[in-house]
Amino acid sequence: MNYTYILRCRDGSLYTGWTNNLEKRLNCHNAGKGAKYTKARLPVELAYFETFQTKKEAMQREWEIKKMTRKEKIALIKEKR
Repeated sequence: MNYTYILRCRDGSLYTGWTNNLEKRLNCHNAGKGAKYTKARLPVELAYFETFQTKKEAMQREWEIKKMTRKEKIALIKEKR
């Protein structure tokens, strides 16, 4: 499986990424070994994710989400709950 995910950072900001191992990637972010952006905003929590069969699909969805406004991302997160 491949995942596109949104993290909520300590400062309330949102970070979007993709991975093929969601639990490992979340642990990596919280250990300060993830993205440069999240390293300064620890801890982070998983706010949203979607699953995909291929890496290409997950990366495409990541790109689509990154183009969204903050308001649209928050609506996406709320819609999933």
